[in-house]
Amino acid sequence: MTDPTSLTATIIAERVRSGAITARAVAEAHIARIDRLDGKVGAFTAVTRARALAEADAVDARRKAGAPLGALAGVPYAVKNLFDVEGLPTLAGSKINRGHPPASRDAFLIRKLKAADAVLLGALNMGEYAYDFTGENAHDGPSRNPHDLSRMTGGSSGGSGAAAAAGLAPVTLGSDTNGSIRVPASLCGLFGLKPTYGRLSKAGSFPFVGTLDHLGPLARSTADCAAFYDAMRGHDPEDPACRDLPAEPLMRHVGSGIGGLRVARATGYFDRMQTESATEAVATVAKALGAAEIEIPHVNEARAAAFLITMAEGGHLHLERLKTRAADFDPDTRTRLMAGALLPASYVALAQRIRRKYRDAVLKLFESVDVILAPATPTIAPELGSKTFELDGQQVPVRANLGLFTQPFSFIGLPVMAVPVWTKASPLPIGVQVIAPPWREDIAVRVAGHLESAGIASARVAALG
Repeated sequence: MTDPTSLTATIIAERVRSGAITARAVAEAHIARIDRLDGKVGAFTAVTRARALAEADAVDARRKAGAPLGALAGVPYAVKNLFDVEGLPTLAGSKINRGHPPASRDAFLIRKLKAADAVLLGALNMGEYAYDFTGENAHDGPSRNPHDLSRMTGGSSGGSGAAAAAGLAPVTLGSDTNGSIRVPASLCGLFGLKPTYGRLSKAGSFPFVGTLDHLGPLARSTADCAAFYDAMRGHDPEDPACRDLPAEPLMRHVGSGIGGLRVARATGYFDRMQTESATEAVATVAKALGAAEIEIPHVNEARAAAFLITMAEGGHLHLERLKTRAADFDPDTRTRLMAGALLPASYVALAQRIRRKYRDAVLKLFESVDVILAPATPTIAPELGSKTFELDGQQVPVRANLGLFTQPFSFIGLPVMAVPVWTKASPLPIGVQVIAPPWREDIAVRVAGHLESAGIASARVAALG
C-alpha cells in the first residue's frame, strides 16, 4: 500500500471516500511519522493524537454507515499555534501565553475544516507573536528546513512550512502579516496561499497587526491549497474584517489554464537585491507565462510604511505585556515592539496615507494586467543562526529582509499564491509570487495550477528517512 504520508490531501480524501483506505490508517501513519521525525524538524509544539484518532474514527464510521462525507474526508492537517485549539493554550509562539487557560473552542477556520471531515493533528511552532521571518523560536527552538536541517524554514509560520515539507501533514495553516505564509513556502518549497484581506475569518486566532493579518494554507499542491480554501470560506460575523461575499470555489479553476490572462513581471524594485536563485526562478516562470514587464511605483515608500504600521499596531497590542512581562519576551521581539510603542502618531498617520496612495497606484496597474509576478524571497533558506546575508554586494539583516518582496503586497491585502521553483543555481527551492487583483484568488490559482501541470512549479516531501 502507498505510504499515506506521501499523498496529497485531495488524493487522501478521494481514497477515504471510496473506502480504499481508512481515515484512521491515514491519521496513524502521519502520527507515526511525526513521532519519528519531528525531533529533527521541530515543527510541532503539541500533537493532538487522541483527537485526531477520534475524528478519523468518526469519518470511518460515517462512511461505513453510508452517510455522505465532507470534501476533506480523513485529510490530516495542523495549524500554527496562534489558532485556538479547544483544550490547548494558544501560545502564539510566546512564553507569556503558556500561562493562559486552554481555549474553550476551536478557531472558526478549524471548525469549518472539521465540518469538512478534516483531521487535526496538532499545533505548530512559530516565531514569537508572529513577529519573525526566520522560524527560530527562542522558547521552543527553531523549526528546521526539511530539505536541509541546518537551514531556516522562514517565518513566522515556520512550523507550518516544516511540517508540510517533511510529510508530517499534507496541509498546514499559517498566518501572513508581512509574508509569513509566503516566506516559509518559498524556503521550504511549498505552495502557499495568502487570500485577499477579509476573505477568510481570523476569529479565534491570536492577532499581530489587525489591519494586515491574513490566514491561509500551505501545501504540496495547488489543488490542496484550493480545497482547504474552499472548505474554510464563509462569512463570520465574529470577525468584523471578514466580508460577506458569495462562495466562489477555487477547485474548479485549478486545471482551467491561463488562456486570456495578461501576465507581467514586476521590475525596478523587484529586480534589485536578489540572489541568482531568485532571479532564475522568476525568469523561468515569466518565460513560461509569456510575461511582459511592469514597474510598480512607490514600492520603497510602501515597504517603509508597512514597517511603521506593523511596529505601531504590534507595540500597542503588547504594551501591557511589555510593561509587566518584558523579561519573558525574546529580546529581538521585545526591542521591535518597544520601538513600535514609542512611534509618534504622526508617523503612523503618514504611513496610512502612503498605504492608500500605493493601493490606488497598484489597482490602476491591474487595469492593464491580470497577474503580476515577483520573487517570494530574495534568497534560498539561510543557515540557522545567521544574522545577515549578502544581497547586491552588501550584508543585510536576515530578519528584516526575508520579507523584502512580500510586504508590498500584504500591505494592501492582495491575494497571492507562492509557487515553489527548483533552479540550477541551488539544490534548495525558492518561491515566486503570483499576485492577483483583490478577490481574484481564482486567477492566482489558475496560474499556479498551470505552472504545476507544466512541471515548472513543484513541491517535494523532503528525504528525511
